[in-house]
Amino acid sequence: MDSFVFRFFCVALLFWPCQSCFQCFVDVQDFLRLCWGHVLIQSSAKNIDECFRKVDRIFNNNEKMIEAARVGEGFDKKLKEILLAEIMPMVQEFDQKLNSEKVYEQRFQTAADNFIAAASKLPRASGCFPPCGYQSAGAVYNCMICSYDSCEFPLDCPVEEIEVTENSRSRLWCDVPFDLPADIEVIWSFAEEVKTQQLEEFKEVTAGVDRLYSIPSTSFQHQGTYQCEIYSGRFSIVRLYFYIKVTPQAVVGHTELQEIFDLSLLPGGQLGPAPEGSPDSFLPRLSFLLTACLTCSLLLLFLSLGAFFWLSVPEKEIPISNEEEVL
Repeated sequence: MDSFVFRFFCVALLFWPCQSCFQCFVDVQDFLRLCWGHVLIQSSAKNIDECFRKVDRIFNNNEKMIEAARVGEGFDKKLKEILLAEIMPMVQEFDQKLNSEKVYEQRFQTAADNFIAAASKLPRASGCFPPCGYQSAGAVYNCMICSYDSCEFPLDCPVEEIEVTENSRSRLWCDVPFDLPADIEVIWSFAEEVKTQQLEEFKEVTAGVDRLYSIPSTSFQHQGTYQCEIYSGRFSIVRLYFYIKVTPQAVVGHTELQEIFDLSLLPGGQLGPAPEGSPDSFLPRLSFLLTACLTCSLLLLFLSLGAFFWLSVPEKEIPISNEEEVL
């Protein structure tokens, strides 16, 4: 090969951005051997630059080829095997031989189509699960950059607000929708009273492999933000946040009684239907008792008023005739 041509293409390829699996997996030397004998039909002259443009059009700017190569982690090696199985026989066949540009066009297109068909059958990535966490298993191979894309989510998840009643049990699950490595470590931390994601405000509570944090009897000292951070080795995978707001038990009891009283004042003393299986299913019976008590109270009141009125009327004297006196 002419030394000037070789140097020209070596320099050109260094500044040629990786935009297809061709550049990711085919060596520069093999590429030059492949295009060495490219001959234009019109001028019957060898033109390697035109071969370069064919590769760019058929492989680099082929969206179907790029999409077919978006495989799951670890399958980039299989992509390379598939492409080289198509390209290397042509390299061996075309090396130091002149071939018409029409032959190159047909063979390149066939190689691209075969790659798309085979690569499309490889396992896809499981996908990225928003909104947070480093998810390496969800990454897909990208021929535009010759490496895997990350899901590009932040480590910190949004704060989840949880309202609990005083003296009740609280259970926090450090759970994520994506797969985790086998060697994880879980660290629970607590920021008292405040709702925050500022790391400096948290103090470590416990560390281990348990993703469940349980508070048997929640009190006001437990109100605040809990952080669950999952590690694998020395690297953090995700940070989850739970803000616990504690409601006094007396307030809860007062609220429930107020709701019962409001319901009892509905027209006809009827209560709204309680959901099936709800603990409020006793409310219709309670309404009936309240209505009965109210009715009895009103009846007793009316009887009392009637008796009072009767006793308050003065007795009238009846005059006695003379005849009745004689008798």
